[in-house]
Amino acid sequence: MEYLVTMTTHVPDGTPEETVQDIRTREAAHSRELAAAGHLLRLWRPPLQPGEWRTLGLFAAADGERLEEVLASMPLRVWRTDEVTPLSPHPSDPAIMYPPTTAPTGTP
Repeated sequence: MEYLVTMTTHVPDGTPEETVQDIRTREAAHSRELAAAGHLLRLWRPPLQPGEWRTLGLFAAADGERLEEVLASMPLRVWRTDEVTPLSPHPSDPAIMYPPTTAPTGTP
């Protein structure tokens, strides 16, 4: 199953910059591991206000419990809140209607 997750990070005031950078570095490395394992499919950065940390992620997991395990494993979770939206296929999704090998003539 796929999930859209809005991840909002609030670093506590007074947190040393080197601590922030360490956790961000570990987060990036762990995100690559989650992607290689097929759990993290995509990441997007929506428009942000100055100082705001928010990311949209598309995740895959067998169920909500497994997704929570995946999200809890991420280093930034110590400062982050996650809003999870379970996704189900839409009958008019172009990926379902026109898989890459059967796209109608004249479409990319």
